[in-house]
Amino acid sequence: MTAKYAAVKPKRVKMRGENVTVFYGNKQALHGVTLDIAANKVTALIGPSGCGKSTFLRCLNRMNDTIEGARVEGVITLDGEDIYAPDIDVVELRARVGMVFQRPNPFPKSIYDNVAYGPRIHGLTKNRAELDEIVEKSLKSAGLFDEVKDRLHDAGTGLSGGQQQRLCIARAIAVSPEVILMDEPCSALDPIATARIEELIDDLRKNYTIAIVTHSMQQAARVSQYTAMFHLGSLVEMGETKIIFTSPKERRTQDYITGRFG
Repeated sequence: MTAKYAAVKPKRVKMRGENVTVFYGNKQALHGVTLDIAANKVTALIGPSGCGKSTFLRCLNRMNDTIEGARVEGVITLDGEDIYAPDIDVVELRARVGMVFQRPNPFPKSIYDNVAYGPRIHGLTKNRAELDEIVEKSLKSAGLFDEVKDRLHDAGTGLSGGQQQRLCIARAIAVSPEVILMDEPCSALDPIATARIEELIDDLRKNYTIAIVTHSMQQAARVSQYTAMFHLGSLVEMGETKIIFTSPKERRTQDYITGRFG
C-alpha cells in the first residue's frame, strides 16, 4: 500500500528517496519507500525496532555499501542528483551527507584532532590558522567549545557521553555538510545530555537539513517538523509532525504513537 501524506508535502526538498528497496542477502528490509527529506527542517523517522528506519537512513549516504550482501534499488537524489550514479565519489558524498551514530564514537585522538580530521583529509584548509578557525567554529556550533577550549589537546574519549556525542556532531559539521543524519543520537545519553542535543538539533537546522531516527515519540514531537512512520519495512505515512501526532491517517501510526504496539 502506498504511504499517504498526512499534510502538505515539503516546499523545498533536499533529498528524495523514490521506490527505495533494500535487501540484505535474501532478506528484504525495505519495500518500495518513497520519502522526501525537507531542506532546513528536521525529519524524524519513527517506528518499532526492525521496521527499516535505520536502513533507510543509511541509504542516504550509502553506508549500506559497507555491508556485505546489501543491495539497494530505487533512486535517491541529493539536490536532484542520483547519489547511486556510477560517477559519484562516495567519500565526497559522505562529506556532504554527514552521520552521527547511536553511540558516541570519537576517534582515539585529541579533541582538536577529532574535529580537524575531516578538513585535513579533504584538503579544506591551507594552513594551521584556517584549521584552528574551523575547529573552533565547529565546536561552537556543537555547543561544546566553552567546555573544552582549555583542553583541546586532551583525548576526546575522556569527555562525558553527552560531550562525546557533541564532539561527534562537531566532527560531522567540520567538513561543511549539507545534510546531517542522526541514528538515535540520544539513546545512550542521560536526560540532561539528551536535552542539550535536542536544543542543538533545533539550532543546527537553520544551516543544515537533518534526518533523525528515534525510538522516542516525545523526542520526535519536540525536535522535528516532519515525521515518517515505518512498519515492517514499509512507509506507513509521512507528514507534518504536529498532524502525524494529533490526527494521523493510518491506524498503525495511531497505535504506535499511543503505545499499543512497538
